[in-house]
Amino acid sequence: MKFCWTTVFVSDMEASLAFYTDIIGLSLNRRFSPPGGGEIAFLAKGDTQLELIFRPGADIQSSPSMTLGFASDIPLEEVIDQVSEKGITIESGPFQPNDHIRFFYIRDPDAYVVQISYSF
Repeated sequence: MKFCWTTVFVSDMEASLAFYTDIIGLSLNRRFSPPGGGEIAFLAKGDTQLELIFRPGADIQSSPSMTLGFASDIPLEEVIDQVSEKGITIESGPFQPNDHIRFFYIRDPDAYVVQISYSF
C-alpha cells in the first residue's frame, strides 16, 4: 500500500486553509462539498497530501481528530478479507462517495483510525 494522506478534522476551514497554505507552504489542490454537507480540502507539496475536513456543528474534540490514509493496489474486497482474516474489526464502511473510490476504516493497535481506499 501507498501512504497517501493524513486527514485532520477542523473547526474552521478558512482558518485552517490559511494556516496550512500561508504558514506551512502547502498548495490547495482541490476543495469540494461532499454529499451530506461540510467541506473537504486537499493540500500538498509533493506526493503526500493533507486532507482537511470540516463538518458544521461537529464537536471535533469528541471524535477522532486525525486519520491516516493508505491506497491499496488490490481491490478493496480483497483487503477487507485480509483484514478480517487477521481478526481486525472494520470500524466503518466500506463507503463509495463517488464512482472512482471506495474506502473503509480500521484502527491500528493504538486505536488510531486508518482509512484504506481503492480507486478505480
